[in-house]
Amino acid sequence: MKKLLSQITFTKREKFYVLTGTSAVVLFLLIQFLLLPLFDAKAKMKRSIHVNERRLKEITELSADYQTFRDNADYITTALTRRDKDFTLFSFLEKQAGRAGVKTNITYMKPSTATDTGPYRESSVEMKLEEITLKQLVDYLYFIESPRELVQVKRISIKQSSRSQQYLTVLIHALTYL
Repeated sequence: MKKLLSQITFTKREKFYVLTGTSAVVLFLLIQFLLLPLFDAKAKMKRSIHVNERRLKEITELSADYQTFRDNADYITTALTRRDKDFTLFSFLEKQAGRAGVKTNITYMKPSTATDTGPYRESSVEMKLEEITLKQLVDYLYFIESPRELVQVKRISIKQSSRSQQYLTVLIHALTYL
């Protein structure tokens, strides 16, 4: 084979073409097997970094949400242990109605069955008050919205009384955790 190659002589022009062709093939192989994979890997790495940054941001947000829920659960647990053992939402609302001077205006009070919400049971009472003034309503809401007793108003509907313009008819749905 060496003998055959030594017998072949190239002209200057042929040597130029062979050298150019060989250089083109070597350049093509370098680009195909070195540069393109390198650029692909770099682009893939950038995409991966971007995706992982988004995931990290989402995990950080979820961690903050979890910590908030955890703090709220701890607060609820602490408040429940401080509350009287014989506490009922129905009697609490009735007592606060007497305190606000609207006990005689209660048309009805309907306790709902307690539903489980995670580790706690939710107890609620729907009540209707008729012929009360705005001041009486505000006082009553102030008394029943009790963070200490974990009582909150879930829903309220206020209408002007049909008998007199100065009075209101109010439907309150209050709830607490047991």
